[in-house]
Amino acid sequence: MEGRLLSLILLTPLAGVLLLLLTPGGNRRLIKLMANLAGVAGFLVTIPLMMNFKAGTRGYQFTERLPWIPSLGVEYALGVDGISLLLVALTALAGALAILCSWGAVEERLKEFYALLLLQQAGMMGVFLATDFFLFYFCWELVLIPMYFIIGMWGGERRLYAAIKFVLYTVLGSVLMLLGILALYWQHFQQTGIYSFDIVKLMQVTLPPGTEHWIFWAFFIGFAIKVPMFPFHTWLPDAHVEAPTAGSVILAAVLLKMGTYGFVRFSLPLLPNASADRTVVRVIAVLSLIAILYGALVSLMQKDWKRLVAYSSVSHMGFCTLGIFALNHAGIAGSALQQVNHGISTSMLFLLVGIIYERRHTREIAQYGGLAHAMPGFAKVFAFAVFSSAGLPLLNGFIGEFTILQGVFAANRTWAAFAVMGVVLGAAYLLWLYQRTMLGAVTREENRGVADLTPREWLTFLPLMAWALWIGLYPKPFFDVLDAPVRAILERVAVR
Repeated sequence: MEGRLLSLILLTPLAGVLLLLLTPGGNRRLIKLMANLAGVAGFLVTIPLMMNFKAGTRGYQFTERLPWIPSLGVEYALGVDGISLLLVALTALAGALAILCSWGAVEERLKEFYALLLLQQAGMMGVFLATDFFLFYFCWELVLIPMYFIIGMWGGERRLYAAIKFVLYTVLGSVLMLLGILALYWQHFQQTGIYSFDIVKLMQVTLPPGTEHWIFWAFFIGFAIKVPMFPFHTWLPDAHVEAPTAGSVILAAVLLKMGTYGFVRFSLPLLPNASADRTVVRVIAVLSLIAILYGALVSLMQKDWKRLVAYSSVSHMGFCTLGIFALNHAGIAGSALQQVNHGISTSMLFLLVGIIYERRHTREIAQYGGLAHAMPGFAKVFAFAVFSSAGLPLLNGFIGEFTILQGVFAANRTWAAFAVMGVVLGAAYLLWLYQRTMLGAVTREENRGVADLTPREWLTFLPLMAWALWIGLYPKPFFDVLDAPVRAILERVAVR
């Protein structure tokens, strides 16, 4: 099994799609059960990968390689290192929980909805497992299709606007990234006489400085839109607000990480001179700091619960890009771990918003107050998610933010000072949200009889809470798996 383990991980969600298509359309309960079984299976098949991964090993593990389009040098090539391992685990868990949280939230076109979620899962896995650039790009583009329909068919009132905006922004970035990929591909052919999209082989290409810089910026726009970095962020709040809860969870937990993963996996090792250019680093650092502070300040001004959490993602992802371009071990390792942390904490926040919206059908913060009296379990989970996102010691967010700030401080103390302001503002808007919705007297009669969390809803939170505590209390195993790939990246990127 080990020889084809990555293919099993990649194809399990697709098998779930086929299973759903064979399920009778009139049996709604059976459709839900089959979808959840497929989601759980998608997570379970990743466990052998996590158990057998060898920390400290250089290069890719569990590699698979088959010819796909030999005339173009395209291969079905898969591999995993410490960075992609953590994102594969996050994708598997988020995908299963997104399906589970939809049990009572989606009642129309069930088969199509769950099939799209599973197709999305396969595409995201392909992004993190592909070691062939063509396969990577194929999966990168595949991910757009299910999310477009998930937002456009099961979203809110402005769902079509949000879905089209999401696709237009992402396609623009994808086209530019494709040009960069083809430029690398052509340069490799000119220097070796061999057509290849193999990522390791493309690292051996020597690029003229001008060519390397324009390829870097082509990649940058593609990845920055996906993160999304300022000023490419405007699609995100609309997509989050209009998407159903499952769509928001997948967006926050996984889709945004495709951008930061692209920087770490491709921009830095393939284009080391451009990545280490002082002007490039300063530009990205400034944009990251703007995102951190802007996202936090805008969150403080929001009246919509879900939009506040959406803008908080802009701020938190700014820390991830800032850590990457600190170009040191602490910054890159902290960024990789913080990507997982953001997926955990923001998934919890979006799940909470979805649960309260199902009960009260409003996301306006002013409509709430004193919910802890009627929903003590909900209030406890919400407090946990707030402290996780705000970076409270003993929880996951603290480990990621502290490590990033350590790396940023070593690179530039001014950057670190501005980033710390973002941490303070993050605690402010999260605690403000909690105080306005959970604490004090019950402000409206509608809030008195709201039902607390059900056992199924508890089940969606417990794995995320356990993972947050694990990282917060004992992060060593995560840093161990990140050490070798981060060192390999830093050997490629020598600051000049």
